[in-house]
Amino acid sequence: MLKKMGEAVARVARKVNETVESGSDTLELHLEGNFLHRLPNEVSTLQHLKAIDLSRNQFRDFPEQLTTLPALETINLEENDIVDVPVEKLAAMSALRRVNLRFNPLNAEVRAIAPPLIKFDMLVSPEGARPPPP
Repeated sequence: MLKKMGEAVARVARKVNETVESGSDTLELHLEGNFLHRLPNEVSTLQHLKAIDLSRNQFRDFPEQLTTLPALETINLEENDIVDVPVEKLAAMSALRRVNLRFNPLNAEVRAIAPPLIKFDMLVSPEGARPPPP
């Protein structure tokens, strides 16, 4: 398991570094299914990023550096272990259109306060729902 996680982290670091170093206007970053539990700080430099897919990883905390990306429109965090979400910070993101948090054990407070504050689509599963088997 540790070997897989180390390989995944190395893959992610390479992909993020290549994107940053190339000065590319990459619009999407696909990091799904990599056993990630946090993002490298370099992600904060991707100011033109429009979509990020972090589904099927091991995030317990919402990766808050995403809330600093001005062009970000779509965040996919489906099938992680996220309980709390910085709803106020997400609500302040003018470009944000969709956040997928299905199959995360979100706390009741997030489920209650998010709908009146947000102007984007926030996809969540019913409380206690489990993802289908692979």
